[in-house]
Amino acid sequence: MKPRILVIDDDPAIAELVAINLEMAGYDVTQATDGMKGQALAVQLLPDLILLDLMLPKVDGFTICQRLRRDQRTADIPVLMLTALSQTRDKVEGFNAGADDYLTKPFELEEMLARVRALLRRTDRLPQAAKHSEILSYGPLTLVPERFEVLWLEKVIKLTRLEFELLHCLLQRHGQTVSPSEILQEVWGYDPNDDIETIRVHVRHLRTKLEPDPRHPQFIKTVYGAGYCLELPQTRAELEEEEVVG
Repeated sequence: MKPRILVIDDDPAIAELVAINLEMAGYDVTQATDGMKGQALAVQLLPDLILLDLMLPKVDGFTICQRLRRDQRTADIPVLMLTALSQTRDKVEGFNAGADDYLTKPFELEEMLARVRALLRRTDRLPQAAKHSEILSYGPLTLVPERFEVLWLEKVIKLTRLEFELLHCLLQRHGQTVSPSEILQEVWGYDPNDDIETIRVHVRHLRTKLEPDPRHPQFIKTVYGAGYCLELPQTRAELEEEEVVG
């Protein structure tokens, strides 16, 4: 079966251009021209990917994305936001709303197709991680790929797909500094020149869920000018020692 993509955009010229190019690339495309119809079609069709404009009539794209993430039926569908809003704060708001990726209009169609392929490829890849000889456990942390969950200090914590992949990427290089370009290539599937804010937002989200004090991280550390490093204790005793020192 062809992957099904839902395009939610009220600009008929852009929506049609996007749809035609997606269909030529081998995808099954459905369109919606406003937020309410888009949300209803997402629940009805359960597409493999959603391309979502932000400036929509009736309900804006930020709100639609938040609603999709709260609904168990659509929570794991990857969302690529397409928008003319290009400020960093707009990107941050988009990622905070639950977007997987963010593409600013005007954009090259080849770049859009590359982002689509990367999102679909990533969606298929992670649930199979347990079949490979990868690190899925270290000290108090165990990754559960099938449910995008982690067992952290004997508590089950639900992550988004992107949070899970980011943590998985850092865990494979435990104790090493991982550069932004490596993270973007492995987690997002592409290597944009300056899209570092994408990583920062998701690191903040991970710290909120895993760190005792996200403002002073003990485990997911920023190596300024170089990237990020995951450093976990091997035993609970080591963790307790770190807490006492801290």
